[in-house]
Amino acid sequence: MSLQGKKIIVGISGGIAAYKTLSLIRLLISNGAQVKVICTQNALQFVTVLTIESLSQNNVYYDTFGSRQMATEHVSHADWGDLFIVAPATANIIGKMAHGIADDALSTTLLTFRKHILIAPAMNVNMFENPVLQDNLQLLIKRGTVVLDPEYGFLACGTCGKGRMPEPETLLEAVRNALAGGDTAVMSQTNGILRGKKILVTAGATVENIDPVRYISNHSSGQMGVAIADKFAASGADVTLLLGKAQYKPQNSSVRVVETPTAELMHNAATKEWERTDVAVLAAAVADYRPAEIAASKIKKSGQTLTLQLEKTPDILAALGKSKHKGQTLIGFALETDNEVANAKKKLSEKNADVIVLNSLRDEGAGFNVQTNKVSFITSNSIEALPLKSKNEIANDIVRLVAERVK
Repeated sequence: MSLQGKKIIVGISGGIAAYKTLSLIRLLISNGAQVKVICTQNALQFVTVLTIESLSQNNVYYDTFGSRQMATEHVSHADWGDLFIVAPATANIIGKMAHGIADDALSTTLLTFRKHILIAPAMNVNMFENPVLQDNLQLLIKRGTVVLDPEYGFLACGTCGKGRMPEPETLLEAVRNALAGGDTAVMSQTNGILRGKKILVTAGATVENIDPVRYISNHSSGQMGVAIADKFAASGADVTLLLGKAQYKPQNSSVRVVETPTAELMHNAATKEWERTDVAVLAAAVADYRPAEIAASKIKKSGQTLTLQLEKTPDILAALGKSKHKGQTLIGFALETDNEVANAKKKLSEKNADVIVLNSLRDEGAGFNVQTNKVSFITSNSIEALPLKSKNEIANDIVRLVAERVK
């Protein structure tokens, strides 16, 4: 998604990761956005007003009662912006946001802002794992704030653990996704219907080993399924993501991720979770077949051909459909190349699913390794064909579809 003309407010609180935020500002500007920066006084211990103003091409707002253009600058900034990202977000600013404390320029403007809010927590691992901090994050998530999961690595305090702010390029992508998909809009449009509902999502490709070196897989990047998990989490749902081989990870830290690299592992995890699940959305590209035997050592090249004996993998959608009880909703995906609708309807019936999300490799801009998709929602009595959209927008459509069914 282009950021041309988008108005982004960047909040900087007092953490060492503030130096990374300078690169984020540069990336936002180079991608066509307009940027205004709001800092805490502590943030200016790490970055300077002159540097920020040179990069953002706007005045920095950091003193509520100091030199300013108007008495209600926190309101004018909030009215101006399309999206607010706080990076780094310290434990202090997170606590203020969670409990409505407004005692400086940044916290006051955040309390006034009513659109997309993203925060990138960055701190010592012990601070991040503190139950108080985690409770504050959960409060913000339930209110629609998008919390970007910190990374694991070497921290400024000299320890190694979870607490590093994501790189500027990752933050830029998060801004794009939020503006394209509207995470905060998901919360308002589902009207709290999905709050606390237990949602199971599968995503990515499965990997079926041939030998210790080679495997059978497919081109799925996991982007669609991960987006669905993030959007359900933004709606207030309790989300578990069974993740195969994937290029994407959820950005909402409330999503519980279970690594399931093979069809069998994903099947076992899905059937275990299903009994206590309200809705399952099976977006993973699961291998239909796997090698009947896995060689203990690398198969050496010999002869002109190699024959592999394959066997069927467990059918996750069929297994969940067979044990589905009243009140549960089961949604499967179907990627087709021929007789798309007929095959999707057959799958819907045979697997006892409630909805099949159909997409075709024949549609330009749809399928694997693209940012867009073109899908149809197939039910027993309707077909809803959607236009080409970003995968984040389609994820929103799926969340709204589920909310309507639950309601």
